[in-house]
Amino acid sequence: MGSKAVAEGDAYPFDSASAYPAAEIAAAWRRERPGAPVSSIEIVTPIWRLAKLFADDRRRVLQACGVDPATLDLVSVLRRAGPPYQLTTREIAQRALVTAGAVSQRVSRAEREGLVERSPAAAGSRSVTVTLTAAGHELTERVVDQVLGREAYVVAGLRPADHAMLAGLLDRLLNDVTNRLAPGSGG
Repeated sequence: MGSKAVAEGDAYPFDSASAYPAAEIAAAWRRERPGAPVSSIEIVTPIWRLAKLFADDRRRVLQACGVDPATLDLVSVLRRAGPPYQLTTREIAQRALVTAGAVSQRVSRAEREGLVERSPAAAGSRSVTVTLTAAGHELTERVVDQVLGREAYVVAGLRPADHAMLAGLLDRLLNDVTNRLAPGSGG
């Protein structure tokens, strides 16, 4: 089906966050395909929709701040490390959950922008240490406050007890899904 044949709102989950409730989607599949495994729809569909809304909103905030997500991720990882705000590229890759190649590209770009400095980790070592500069520290403080403030606003509709319960459930779901999708898990 060509893109012109797609009805408005049918480009979900990538182009828009549909208002069509997940429960209705599940009910329609139960009606049309009795016995189909639809139990995940009311979990996965809202997560996809929320991810789309959160990603779009964060992209707008970062654009307004003049920083790209990869650069923010790098300087944030270094800032969260605490003084002296430095890590090896291997540690950055582990904490940012990206490949060594992605770290190298991020570091090169941030170094050109004066946000980090790169140096050999130790004599005779092939390891590289990346240190947050004063400019990188200032950028991190400014942008992280904008991002986290916006995200706090976006989820402010949750009562504290619901917030804690949802955080716990999402953590449990994330751990379970990670284990189920891990290589060799049999799933």
